[in-house]
Amino acid sequence: MKRGIPFDARHVAGLPAGPGVYMFRSAQGEILYIGKAKALRLRVRSYLGRTGAAEIKTGELVRQTAVVDTLVVGSEAEALILEANLIKEHQPRFNIQLRDDKRYPYIKVTVNEPFPRAYVTRRVRQDGSRYFGPFVSVGRVRRALELVKRLHGVRSCRYDLPGEAPARPCLDHHIGRCAAPCVGLQTAEDYGSMIDRVVRILSGDVGSVQAEVEVQMRKASDAMDFERAARWRDILAGLDGIARQQRVQKVGGGDQDVLGIARDGGLAAAVTLRVRRGMLIGRDTQVMTGTEGEGDADLVARSVSHAYLSSGSRALEELPREVLLPADFPDRGLLEEILSDQASRRVVVRLPKRGAKVRLIELAVANARHALEDRIRTGGVSPVRTDDVLYELQDRLGLKVVPRLIVCFDISHTQGSETVGSAVLFENGEPKKSGYRHMKIQTERGNDDYESMAVTVGRYFARLADGEDPLPDLAVIDGGRGQLAAAREALAALNVRDVALAALAKREELVFLPGQREGLRLPRTARSLHLLQRVRDEAHRFAVRYNRKLRSRRTVRSALGDIPGIGPARQRALLSRFGSLRGVKEATPAEIGRIPGFSEAMGARILTYLRGASR
Repeated sequence: MKRGIPFDARHVAGLPAGPGVYMFRSAQGEILYIGKAKALRLRVRSYLGRTGAAEIKTGELVRQTAVVDTLVVGSEAEALILEANLIKEHQPRFNIQLRDDKRYPYIKVTVNEPFPRAYVTRRVRQDGSRYFGPFVSVGRVRRALELVKRLHGVRSCRYDLPGEAPARPCLDHHIGRCAAPCVGLQTAEDYGSMIDRVVRILSGDVGSVQAEVEVQMRKASDAMDFERAARWRDILAGLDGIARQQRVQKVGGGDQDVLGIARDGGLAAAVTLRVRRGMLIGRDTQVMTGTEGEGDADLVARSVSHAYLSSGSRALEELPREVLLPADFPDRGLLEEILSDQASRRVVVRLPKRGAKVRLIELAVANARHALEDRIRTGGVSPVRTDDVLYELQDRLGLKVVPRLIVCFDISHTQGSETVGSAVLFENGEPKKSGYRHMKIQTERGNDDYESMAVTVGRYFARLADGEDPLPDLAVIDGGRGQLAAAREALAALNVRDVALAALAKREELVFLPGQREGLRLPRTARSLHLLQRVRDEAHRFAVRYNRKLRSRRTVRSALGDIPGIGPARQRALLSRFGSLRGVKEATPAEIGRIPGFSEAMGARILTYLRGASR
């Protein structure tokens, strides 16, 4: 959690905007109050300025508060559960201690039985069963369980199979909800394989199952069985809901440290979430400087060395049974040996690839990003909190710097003529119109998209080198490998090395990066892809608009140039005064005569010619 943020309006404005838990601490570090919020910044801000008799307790809390700590989670439901866990752990004196200690619902799978069942329970026991949850809403957990049973046919009966068994199958078998293992129509091996798939789904591994459901949906659609296809569609839509089990509590106990890394150029933050007895109880934060040129493995190595091996690190009795890392590093095996030896028990250092542990890594990364943002903000580097989509774009493209400033280039022409280049600028994911530029392009080889792109990029960055505007973090090229190579050569000619390059090709929407032969295909639903598309489309729109403007001017000047006595200077004067050929036609001789260098008689002659030519 973020430590040391003073409790005043200026610093509260920099708190995370999403869901999470906040802690009010005294100057001595005592936790005074713990609360949860759907929007942390708004909730904490609401405490400022409270007065009146009804607010005596709150006013005293605010008076004693010196700093505010925050811990970001994925949803309001997770914040609710984490709040209860932390209150139970720390028992702050400003919290009401006689809280509703209701038990949250779980899905229980009795994997210790020959023919396991799955049902909802509020009581968790160490009985060999698998528990999934907790869920805040019992309605949600029942819908999730219903979906699992419909998809795989988990039995609903309470028979103690195979010792107890009915004489014939029940209604569930006849409507396709159960394969009737009770009467031997399904083997224990086949039923067990099905239960293994169910456990995988409830653990969050829904990818392979989604692919199977999509195949069944297509088959039903091809057979024109649209009712059955709609059923498969509904199942597919519900699988995501099943996978969203809570990340703040792991049933059955468990001590874990979960590391997340976020970086932005030479600054990085590492956050370690501490999970004890299955509860997320807090986080430790490290801020690292001078990380230019270091890979993720170097940052992980530095973080774990500081956390576990340096003097003053946490007490050995607090060592977890498992350490989860976001990236591998060469001495991971050695670290595991050292920790196991110090703890006098096995400490496993893992790199999770799927399931709930991956989601814990994602939660740690989200907290690391917020810690990094706080450090940047308090250092006066950036007053605006970066949206998560920019971090996602950084991760997917492998950028060393968060692309807060993105420029995109496009070329537009009309059958080889009126070639123009455009550059649009986005700051923190939003257009920055003051940074838009367009230019006419003339190349030696005429209609050459690659040369036009090189000229556009070169002129844009040459202008930046002469001014005070900062270099963008990422330059996006509308095109494929050829346009990317041309832009890369233009930057090399200007000795610009600190700007990342990427090209987004239309049709396939592949992202091409320097030095990579194959294009990168981002998921169609990825917000990072949507941002790239938005930037690319804006550059295209801006280029096309300028091209049309030039084309319109050429058409108008061609019509005006046919009038005897109207040369280029008078054409420009007419267009400047009336804006278009239509505007000139709608003017009166007197209005034209008021333009310097024109007379009313000349205006009448111009209008006679234009109106006669349009018939």
